[in-house]
Amino acid sequence: MTGKRKWGDFSARQQRGMQLLGLVQVALLVSALWDIWHSSPDDINGDRRVWTAVSFVNIVGPLAYFIVGRKGREKPPVDGTPVAG
Repeated sequence: MTGKRKWGDFSARQQRGMQLLGLVQVALLVSALWDIWHSSPDDINGDRRVWTAVSFVNIVGPLAYFIVGRKGREKPPVDGTPVAG
């Protein structure tokens, strides 16, 4: 087969797989952008504008932000007691 494939050339299973990957990509992008702009600058490694641009690089960008771009954050205890520090 030469040339580009059209949507109808893919099987139903392949179409569902591509739709799922697209949904995962959009969900990661939205969650990364939300986290970038709702976190304090002290919680982010680097500049927000750079991480915003990097987030638009397919699935790799948001994953890079969540792995490298965020500084470690302490989670509050489940029972509600204050964290010493």
